[in-house]
Amino acid sequence: MSTNILRQIRQAVEQLNPAEIRNSSERPLTIRLAADNDDDYAAIEALLIPRTVSRRKRYELAAYVFRAGDHEIPEQGDLDIVGPDMETPGGAFQFDPQKPSRLIDEVLASKQDLGLALARCFPVFRRPVTDKVIQNISRENALFSLMTAMPNLAPGLQLPWSIPEAASDTAVLTTNQIRMAFLLAAASDRPIGYLEQKAEVASLIAGAFGWRALARELASKIPLGGGIIPKAGIAFAGTYVTGLSLERLYRLGYGLSRTERKLAYGEALTQGKKVAAALLESARNRAAASRRR
Repeated sequence: MSTNILRQIRQAVEQLNPAEIRNSSERPLTIRLAADNDDDYAAIEALLIPRTVSRRKRYELAAYVFRAGDHEIPEQGDLDIVGPDMETPGGAFQFDPQKPSRLIDEVLASKQDLGLALARCFPVFRRPVTDKVIQNISRENALFSLMTAMPNLAPGLQLPWSIPEAASDTAVLTTNQIRMAFLLAAASDRPIGYLEQKAEVASLIAGAFGWRALARELASKIPLGGGIIPKAGIAFAGTYVTGLSLERLYRLGYGLSRTERKLAYGEALTQGKKVAAALLESARNRAAASRRR
């Protein structure tokens, strides 16, 4: 292993603060319900707090959920949900027993700042949030890989954390995968941090060299820069499969098998190339528009 790459990864990792992710996921929530009858209240509560959760967890979550008219209901809530056929006041979300997933999608689209906290507490929000985390981080890594190869197309490219000067692609992509591990653990109600996730962090750092070698080999075999999109596709696929394995680890206690990783990687690479091509086309269009101004 290259000590220089390890040093770069360490410098990049120092820019990450898992405490910020932990605080975001552990913030207290207030969910206020309004419904016409007890059956509608029960249906909404069953969606938020299914019988599959433990008794201890049910007590914990029940402290976040209030019915209209409860003596201790807060004057303001983080999330207001009304039953079917009720008028929906501004900022509230309506529960449709025939399409409960619509409520989840609308809440996550409108309350993005609550996504991690909702996923940590309420299982119905967990899979949509973890899926989005995996997709977003994979896309970020594809974009970074693409734009480091063609910096003139996106001089203002930024990631959600600062990048040390002269950090290699490998260091940045690996650090972003570690950030993904923190986010997935937070959404999955698992311990968050370098010590708490030392096995996952070590595995990501060790795996970085395999993806780096694969990307370089592919790019070197395709002349005239034709390896740019495949290289970005590899960045997407490697991150995506890593995310899938981490999500299963936090959900079930074990990650993907070697066979499952191989199958998932082939599908993710195809998707990653499409994402990279779309990102490249978008960047070229923005660059062309900027030159015309």
